[in-house]
Amino acid sequence: MNKLHNIRFLSALLILIPFLGESQHKDLKIRLKVLQRGQIGKELVFGKWDIKGGTETHLTFLGTLKTTQGKTYKIMNSTWIWGLSRRATNRILIFNKKNQYLGNYYVTLNTDLPTKLASRILIFQNTNLDCDKKTASKISFKNGLPKTFFRKCKNNSGDFYSFDATN
Repeated sequence: MNKLHNIRFLSALLILIPFLGESQHKDLKIRLKVLQRGQIGKELVFGKWDIKGGTETHLTFLGTLKTTQGKTYKIMNSTWIWGLSRRATNRILIFNKKNQYLGNYYVTLNTDLPTKLASRILIFQNTNLDCDKKTASKISFKNGLPKTFFRKCKNNSGDFYSFDATN
């Protein structure tokens, strides 16, 4: 029985691999489209989620920043909605000045995404009902991409997020 289970798993994997490659190529195309438009703060929606398996991607370009070392980064929020229960995968996407994808910060909720970029600082305004609305986290990028940062919710609670670089 174990051998039959392994064969089924491998068969399913071989069927899904082409779709994964296609999805990644589609993601790259729509991300580049948003970067090329350069509209700061405008959310663009691609696809349409439905219970039959459709997915939806929300992308918002936050802007470009230059570090004190002269490196240029472009920052974009991404929310990918998928699955029967309308799950969401939220990330802060980082690109270089040539629009090459460098990696991302995976964040738990779409309310944890930054609301704007100003003077090399990502600003996170608390919109989650459980967080203190008067508290805003400000993460500096002036010395480059932080490996991790803390996004404050209320009092001393919040979440740590880490940069996941592409290799």
